[in-house]
Amino acid sequence: MSDLTNIARPYAKAAFDFAVEQNALATWLEMLVFAAEVAKNDQVAALLRTTGIAEEQANLFIQVCGEQLNAHGQNFIKVMAENHRLLALPEVLATFVEHKAEYEKEVTVDVTSASVLNAAQQDKLIAALSKRLQRKVKLNCSVNPDVVGGMLIRAGDMVIDGSVRGKLDRLATALQS
Repeated sequence: MSDLTNIARPYAKAAFDFAVEQNALATWLEMLVFAAEVAKNDQVAALLRTTGIAEEQANLFIQVCGEQLNAHGQNFIKVMAENHRLLALPEVLATFVEHKAEYEKEVTVDVTSASVLNAAQQDKLIAALSKRLQRKVKLNCSVNPDVVGGMLIRAGDMVIDGSVRGKLDRLATALQS
């Protein structure tokens, strides 16, 4: 999987830079989402693995995608096909989304709590995290009764454990030391 990620990185960067230059981030995101789904399809993936001629791969892919790809998107597919990289499209999409989030200064924060957070609690949490992270925050809330109380917040590499379960575990560790 890391090989595909390394392969995808320059394609995603090129697509992202072009999209920013053309002020078309949303359009490129839509095209890449659709193309990545096509590449994930078992039948298409099998054809891409067996068909060795780049032009045939590109034409097949463009036919399947139809009007979902504009002229620039079709050229992007042709370049990837010439280098036999169409199977890396899902990773291209993932890397493109990372570039987009960084560019727009956005971060998705996973919040796990013992009970459902109401709108006021979510708004307060978004405000506090936006201030701390200096980014626009999107919450991805989930409920896990094992948290007991409080919440567990994950934003990239940062983890804030404000759960009762976490506090009990830290207390147990301190008492055993």
